[in-house]
Amino acid sequence: MIENQFIMIKPNAIKRGLIGNIIEKYEKKGLKIIALKLIQMKASQARALYKEHENKDFYQSLIDFVLSGPVIVMIVQGPNAVQAVRTLNGATNPLEADGGSIRGQLGLTITKNIVHASDSVENAKKEWKIFFDDQEIINYTLPYENEL
Repeated sequence: MIENQFIMIKPNAIKRGLIGNIIEKYEKKGLKIIALKLIQMKASQARALYKEHENKDFYQSLIDFVLSGPVIVMIVQGPNAVQAVRTLNGATNPLEADGGSIRGQLGLTITKNIVHASDSVENAKKEWKIFFDDQEIINYTLPYENEL
């Protein structure tokens, strides 16, 4: 099933110069980027994105972290995109993540784990709506898509 998935590349990955490395992994998997931008996230966006963690002890440090520098927000599309991205990203804790995953290869700590991705199709849509208007999502066809 073709799905859309929301991804955020966090400030520490950008500061380390890892944008290209991370995006390349999604593209090599066959996921198509249909929206992408570099932003300085607003506090209201950070609170909306992490609303589910609002009453947890790490909430404020998480908000402070994502506001500490620019982030890349993007939507990718492809077969089973939500699960594909979650597998590529690896476990939230980089020390527990598969060595071939983004977090396993590049992540340093659980609180600064390089990337964020939605956990369901429904949450992906809620999360990308925080950052993208409908007209910013570009639908197009890649040459190999008919082979998937």
